[in-house]
Amino acid sequence: MWEAYDLVNEDFLWAGAPFMGGISGEQQAPCGAISASVVSIGLRHRCSFSDKEKVKQARNTVRNHAGKLVRDFAKQFGDITCRGLLGLDFSKPGEYQKFLGSGVWKDTCEKYVQYVIEKLYEFENEKT
Repeated sequence: MWEAYDLVNEDFLWAGAPFMGGISGEQQAPCGAISASVVSIGLRHRCSFSDKEKVKQARNTVRNHAGKLVRDFAKQFGDITCRGLLGLDFSKPGEYQKFLGSGVWKDTCEKYVQYVIEKLYEFENEKT
């Protein structure tokens, strides 16, 4: 998605890294796929603050898209928090390592990432 948004900068990828496991494993937080995607939406619609009307439109678009993404994600998967989605408690010793080793993330986290990417493309296609 970063190429589609012309955000080809590794700094942006690193900025999203703390969102894994909620926010660095603090699972009460939203799923990292949601957090990273709403940041991406903000970056996608960034503009100079000197153009007040454009800023107003951009903020409206960002708010609407982010809200729709969160609502649709919750409807699709039943929750938006990492703990609620996975049913695991990463604060327990060894739980995160067990999760990684099990490969269950391929059926969960990858599905969530795919979903938000598809939603971001839907938002882009609305503009055309």
